[in-house]
Amino acid sequence: MNQTKPRLGATVSLQGVTYHLWAPTTQHVIARVYSRVGNSVRSVPLERDAEGYHTGVDVLGQSGDRYMYLLDDRGPFPDPASRAQHTTPHSPCIVVDPKAYTWKDTDWKPIPFRDMVLYELHIGTFGGTYRGCIEHLNMLRDLGVNALEIMPVSDFPGSHNWGYDGVLIYAPARCYGTPDDFRALIDAAHNRGLAVILDVVYNHLGPDGNHLERFSPDYFHPTHGTPWGKGFQFRLPAVRRFFVENLLYWMEDFHIDGFRLDATQEITDESSPHVLAEMSTLVKSRGGCIIAEDMRNEAQMISPISEGGQGFDAVWTEDFHHAIRVGQTGEDSLYYADFNGSRDELVSNLTHGWHYRGEFSKFWKRHRGNEGMHLPPQAFIYYLSNHDQTGNRPLGDRLHDVVSPAAYRAMSLFFCLLPYTPMLFMGQEWAASTPFMYFTDHEPDLGRAVTEGRLREFAYLQGNIPIPDPQDPKIFECSRLDWTECLKPGHVEIWNLYRACLQLRHKEPAFRPHSRNDWEVVTMGPESMAIRYHPLEEREFILIYHRKGTAEESIPFEGDWKILLSSEDASFGGAGTPKLNSERLTFSAPTALVVYKTHSPKKLKIASKN
Repeated sequence: MNQTKPRLGATVSLQGVTYHLWAPTTQHVIARVYSRVGNSVRSVPLERDAEGYHTGVDVLGQSGDRYMYLLDDRGPFPDPASRAQHTTPHSPCIVVDPKAYTWKDTDWKPIPFRDMVLYELHIGTFGGTYRGCIEHLNMLRDLGVNALEIMPVSDFPGSHNWGYDGVLIYAPARCYGTPDDFRALIDAAHNRGLAVILDVVYNHLGPDGNHLERFSPDYFHPTHGTPWGKGFQFRLPAVRRFFVENLLYWMEDFHIDGFRLDATQEITDESSPHVLAEMSTLVKSRGGCIIAEDMRNEAQMISPISEGGQGFDAVWTEDFHHAIRVGQTGEDSLYYADFNGSRDELVSNLTHGWHYRGEFSKFWKRHRGNEGMHLPPQAFIYYLSNHDQTGNRPLGDRLHDVVSPAAYRAMSLFFCLLPYTPMLFMGQEWAASTPFMYFTDHEPDLGRAVTEGRLREFAYLQGNIPIPDPQDPKIFECSRLDWTECLKPGHVEIWNLYRACLQLRHKEPAFRPHSRNDWEVVTMGPESMAIRYHPLEEREFILIYHRKGTAEESIPFEGDWKILLSSEDASFGGAGTPKLNSERLTFSAPTALVVYKTHSPKKLKIASKN
């Protein structure tokens, strides 16, 4: 990145406020500044350089001023690198001084990625506002979560949105509070031992409030489009800088620990190195982590740059979700049609990291994926739920709404203690009664189009389910978590299960292996499987998952095994832990178990030499 140029946007210094933007087809740019003191308006001319950047200093400028740009007498338009908006993405921008915030996280130390337990949340439905989220952080810490993954906060029109329609990628959404309110949330998270990973969208901008093309049509790729809008022309240095510098901005000005990049399969770049590799290099050089959402199952995404990869730490892995879910529900619509829900399919996922490794996908209509078994386990992010797998259902119903209580408990225990990186979606830890639905707050014409598109999306249901209107404010309101229920009967038992599982995960390094040589996946009966974790200390563990039905199964390894944790424990709402007699288990319902045996230190030492 070019460090000789000022930062993009408006920057406060002792000299005043420096304005800096890229508008290569514009000859004359004027910053129209509305002073925070009084009602005065002043014009600050910007000087153009040979690369199409325009820069100027307002010696009277200060934090709190509002401004917009005139481009050759067109406009005024908001700054693409605005740090905050006054009312809407169409309104004047606010000059923000990040140094005015006093941080309290001076003792914060990043969490090793291998040890992370991620928790995906949406600001508006989790806590209402940035500061409103703070009051719930202690519960997450006590649960065993140690990393928040916050859905996108780039500013958007309206009062609520999932965040993937953001249009100002440097401006935290004003409907949740000020930039300093967002800093306060991150500060509070760090002081409770929670890392903060921010979801960012670099594949498109939303349809309303996107003024980027007014500054240059070259921001957008001439041929590459995405399902949601035009893609970007990352081969141009100025376009590349706009997005790469955004990552640096969030890390420096907000102490963000890492990022999840949305739908990286839609980020096209003909130059070398690929912009994704440049982004991962930057983030990791600053001690951060970087995650991809990518549907391709491409090992290249999470392979080192030195080996021709993009260098990401991890990727969302949807195959596990689909395989374990279909195994309980039998769903066969859309992408679920690619999965049969068998025991062997789930074993394939657990062995290789993902199931599709070159096979033909009926849903994607192409061959998908390649081998991932050579990659470290932490590079695969597993989940039972996320915003898509809940909110993209017609009614936003949750997993526990469509499987039996016993199955939900078993799936939850099994998921929490797998060797891969776990991610929870807000509310799953207590089987929240509130749905998470798709909601928007667009202007009427665009909103009508979104509503009609939603109806077309679920036309295959043939009118059997009334499809909620995402523009209805009630849809957002009913998606907000009800924090009063999490410790009530019917919910606290699930909370206890997740807490016990995550505490065990943190306590025992065996459940966080660094190498694939540290565990093995084996089958038991027709509906059962097990993961044996090789002993690292005095105790050896086996994680067992019985999917359905009654059965009597033998533990596939000899030893004096004892039950440590059971999804059917009464304290978790179960009917009672299965009986273990002479290495045989009797199951009467879906169940997950952790069994263990103890080794003498002497035996462990001898085994380690071998």
